Amino acid sequence: MAETHSVVPCLVMWSNDLRKRKSLITRRRFLRDSTFLATTIAAGSKQLLGARSHSEPTMAVALDVDTLAKFVDPLPLPAIAKPQGRKPSPADPKLSLPFYRIQAHTTKNKVHRDLPATLFWSFGSSVPGPTFETRAGEPLLVEWSNSLPSAHFLPIDHTIHGAEADKPAVRTVVHMHGAKTGPESDGYPEDWIVPGKSSLYYYPNQQDATMLWYHDHALGINRLNIYAGLLGAFFIRDAAEEALNLPRAEYELPLILFDRLLTHQGQLLYPISPDPQSPWVPEVFGNAILVNGKLFPYLEVEPRKYRFRVLNGSNARIFHSVLTHENAAENLPFHQIGTDQGLLPAPVLLTRLDLAPGERADLVVDFQEHRGAQLILKSDAFVVMQFRVSSGKVNDTSSLPSTLRSVPKIPQSQAVQTRLLTLDEYVNKAGNSVMLLLNATHWKAPITEKPVLGSTEIWSLINPTNDTHPIHLHLVRFQILDRQAYEPWLYQTKRQLHFLGEPEPPDPNETGWKDTVQAHSRMVTRIIVPFEGFPGRYVWHCHILEHEDNEMMRPFEVVPANRVP
Repeated sequence: MAETHSVVPCLVMWSNDLRKRKSLITRRRFLRDSTFLATTIAAGSKQLLGARSHSEPTMAVALDVDTLAKFVDPLPLPAIAKPQGRKPSPADPKLSLPFYRIQAHTTKNKVHRDLPATLFWSFGSSVPGPTFETRAGEPLLVEWSNSLPSAHFLPIDHTIHGAEADKPAVRTVVHMHGAKTGPESDGYPEDWIVPGKSSLYYYPNQQDATMLWYHDHALGINRLNIYAGLLGAFFIRDAAEEALNLPRAEYELPLILFDRLLTHQGQLLYPISPDPQSPWVPEVFGNAILVNGKLFPYLEVEPRKYRFRVLNGSNARIFHSVLTHENAAENLPFHQIGTDQGLLPAPVLLTRLDLAPGERADLVVDFQEHRGAQLILKSDAFVVMQFRVSSGKVNDTSSLPSTLRSVPKIPQSQAVQTRLLTLDEYVNKAGNSVMLLLNATHWKAPITEKPVLGSTEIWSLINPTNDTHPIHLHLVRFQILDRQAYEPWLYQTKRQLHFLGEPEPPDPNETGWKDTVQAHSRMVTRIIVPFEGFPGRYVWHCHILEHEDNEMMRPFEVVPANRVP
């Protein structure tokens, strides 16, 4: 990055009053969430977008989406992926597996009735791409084909590692987020392909029922490719889940949320910095919240239980979702029954769901007591979608069991190693963020995390920055142990962990299996990780895509037990 000779770690003093920590509204979050921001965002203005900048913005002003009529488009549902036949299994050539061919290509979709069709890149005919419906223990093959044009339509920063000017402008590689799969099919960021090429990936599906999602993972331009639309859902089913008699079929729906900026012509607008040689910005927050690719959609529902599979597919936005009556401020209750890697031990009653990029939530909402009502899904100052509840009687035979699935807690004594890993932000002399690292280490440095296959480790994520960083580990699932406030400056200067108050256990809706964790500002977040599955090279990274693209990603290597020195 430019000016790296003058960058310094971001160090901020912190109060020892935990109540102040919980009530603090940072400048970044205030700007991000204010209603004024949603209607005045300008491309290129890092200040308005919530990033630290002292430069004047360029004035390519985004569309104020609140000038559009709300709830005029029905909620679309992504198509279901269909196999194109069968091919031999790479694990056993005598077996044939369902074979899918999914093309990444350009498409145009209307995100709103009153806007022209928007140019996207998609894995299918719409954004999100087609949804996979699969079963645990039944593997499949997917050929991911790059049929995109040779030129990118979003701004590439060639000063970012992996996106240099000598690299092809358009590159893709697909990561199945949350999948336990071999390294050759994980979507390693350097395993990209160019237009006209394809990659064949093998997904064993040897894991519990859950909602995974697939998305681009190309080094240095991942944020642009996902922003362009390269994402979709992947469901794994199993008998244990089906025995619970949860809402299913037309009463189980995906809600894939992501925010974007749009021009007045309805086209995607990706903001840039004031420096034309280094257009990267630290985060992107859009004022158009799309659900399954639609802006302000409505969904007609019956007065009964529904199951919603929610994904945050945004680049940087954390959703704080609430359900309300159309003209009331009171938040309505709903239940969360699952998280990233499957069902929780028991339903958790919520009135707000906080979901960071990459996280998923499995919800049950009962509309029985809201016959004839119009309910609104909101996040902070943003209206997301409308539910129109019919007034007729229905026969709802689905259940919301009091217990769901056993999730035994992993004893800390099982861990063979504890790693202290910092989440670092670097700023230049003007105070602008220019780069982010994991454990103060660049992507290309030698691998330092080499867990042994079959072992368990504790990773302590030490966050001195002003951001909550959603940290994702490939291959594995893990459990959150706790979070604890600490003195960042003391650790940065003397490597002393001085804690402020007692550890905070995970929230009840975080007590299941996870693959992405919110590492909160000025806290140490501890996760316990069984390294199960396959040996090989994988990655861990922040799922704020602008951070991930600018070095906040590191490889780790799962080492076979018989090769440990």
